[in-house]
Amino acid sequence: MNKELIINAAPQAVEIALLEDKKLVELHKENADASFGVGDLYLGKVKKLIPGLNAAFIDVGFEKDAFLHYSDLSPFVKSILKFTKLAMNDKSDHGFDFSQFQIEPEIVKTGKIAEVLSGKPNILVQILKEPIAAKGPRLSCELSLPGRFVVFTPFNDIVAVSRKIHSAEERKRLHKIIEAFKPKNCGVIVRTAAEGKNTSELHEDLLGLIETWKNIQKNLQGAIAPCKIMSEEGKTNSILRDLLTEDFNRIVVNDKNIFNDTKVYLQKIAPEKSDILSYHSNGSPVFESYGITRQIKASFGKTVNLPSGAYLIIEHTEALHVIDVNSGYKSVGNNQEQNAFETNLEAAIEIARQLRLRDIGGIIVVDFIDMKLPDNRKKLAEQMDIFMRIDRAKHAVLPISKFGLMQITRQRMKPEMNINTMEVCPSCEGTGKIASTLVLEDEIEKNLNYLIMQKHDHLVINVHPIVYAYLTKGFPSKRVKWSMKFRQVIKVKPNNNYHLTEFHFFDKNNEQINL
Repeated sequence: MNKELIINAAPQAVEIALLEDKKLVELHKENADASFGVGDLYLGKVKKLIPGLNAAFIDVGFEKDAFLHYSDLSPFVKSILKFTKLAMNDKSDHGFDFSQFQIEPEIVKTGKIAEVLSGKPNILVQILKEPIAAKGPRLSCELSLPGRFVVFTPFNDIVAVSRKIHSAEERKRLHKIIEAFKPKNCGVIVRTAAEGKNTSELHEDLLGLIETWKNIQKNLQGAIAPCKIMSEEGKTNSILRDLLTEDFNRIVVNDKNIFNDTKVYLQKIAPEKSDILSYHSNGSPVFESYGITRQIKASFGKTVNLPSGAYLIIEHTEALHVIDVNSGYKSVGNNQEQNAFETNLEAAIEIARQLRLRDIGGIIVVDFIDMKLPDNRKKLAEQMDIFMRIDRAKHAVLPISKFGLMQITRQRMKPEMNINTMEVCPSCEGTGKIASTLVLEDEIEKNLNYLIMQKHDHLVINVHPIVYAYLTKGFPSKRVKWSMKFRQVIKVKPNNNYHLTEFHFFDKNNEQINL
């Protein structure tokens, strides 16, 4: 699979498109004024404890207080509170030695948040979900700093290896390597991308994260809540960090600053891939040059068409998303059951893509075309699970119910990507109504009369083909009547590029006459 990253920078925002085999599968937008991002660390102030919800509202500087539930507290939250206080009051130039920090006992899973956050202290928190609609950000105290091969998790002092690495020998090798140079009081999660990597690559990645943790300690010195302590890397770098594999064969950027930043980052994390980066400077919009604009227009909106003629209807309600699969005008055979299965399979591929592309989260209910055979329903569910495996967001796919419905849950960390693909009608300007043909006819005749009084002759009227048909039908047609009335030949020509009520006059040299 060939992967391409196309980056379109504009003054208001940076848009990042991920293509897999030339097909758009992810679209990210980073606004220039965006103040919150998933993964950012903040020094927050506890504002209100809600025992009924077992949660707290934390002031992190957003217009609405952020939400922190007890289930999102780290088991080491007492250590985090202690660390935050020590770091804020530390006066040394180099910061205190974190390896000598005394870890506090873990909290119990069934505890009360009021007991943990009594006194409304300052606390170091991480953005778990961006603000969505009227809700503020959602927070977590499970602090983690992701690298390319490992994730650094302070306080828990363990080493874990990704379950997606299936080889027992490889898991044991990676565990042994990390355990050899992991600092005290720090945990490390080995990512899937670490499979097959040597000791120096893993060590270098972890050293970078340890340095970031030291910078967090420095930023906490003398900090006053609420304030940002550390920003997650920009969208471009974070996508490269999480996705960059041997499959990537092109990264195109249309902004010199982002190009230089990306080049430095690539040389840092994958020097062997630095030659895939190129700067787009031929003057044409980068998204149009790579066919992304066309794909955006075709992929967003209520209706999504499939190559077979089938189509999806995607609708959003307050509680969930609903996707309806409809058969189209083509058939793959005379067998109705087989037709339904083939159409559903095609729809499943597109649904998996749409969830990633629009970043749809929460509960998704898919109404597939009815299939009678249990084996077909089972096969479809299995294939849907396979299509969803490349999705980075946490998700779960349930079997198809007896009513032909499939339920999918998908992690939601930011607002859904929503692009309006509709354009305002130039004829009615969005009102849904246009002037009657009789009024249009009178308007053309009035302008025709004015031009003839101005001594224009050999006039040609360019109109929409439907209006052309109206003006030239029958005998005598409206065009003939005008020719007889004004005693000169009046010509009418159709123009497919005009909207319904548009018309223009041209002289004998085929030059437009401005009224």
